[in-house]
Amino acid sequence: MKVSGAGGTSSVSSGPGPKRVAGEAMSLPQTNEATGAAPAARASSASAVGGVDALLALQEAGGPLERRRRAVRRAGKILDGLEQVKIALLDSASPAPALTALAAVVKEVRAETDDPMLEDVLNEVDVRAAVELAKREVAEARAREGV
Repeated sequence: MKVSGAGGTSSVSSGPGPKRVAGEAMSLPQTNEATGAAPAARASSASAVGGVDALLALQEAGGPLERRRRAVRRAGKILDGLEQVKIALLDSASPAPALTALAAVVKEVRAETDDPMLEDVLNEVDVRAAVELAKREVAEARAREGV
């Protein structure tokens, strides 16, 4: 059976085809038709990449369920940071590394949110962490001076 063209009709030949010899590799004829199809193939692959980009963008946007999951992950990060500060304070250790880590998490989370109420809470946590770090620095400076 022979098919020619895209959507065109062709005649069907049912005669014996060319004989094949074992060990002979398949080769395609080099004609102008084959080189003319290459730009079309490149164009279709470029449009497929654009389609993939659109799908990835849609997946990234996510629905309400995905936004909620991201919000829960962000809240978990902040709560973990606060827990580390609490543990450091209860162990009578310096909470400076935990406070610094908490400030970094707040900065990271702030970049991912657009909720004004959450921004207010993050500002309060950030300010409190900065105040506690400043108090620790002053206390350490006084201890070094022997005051």
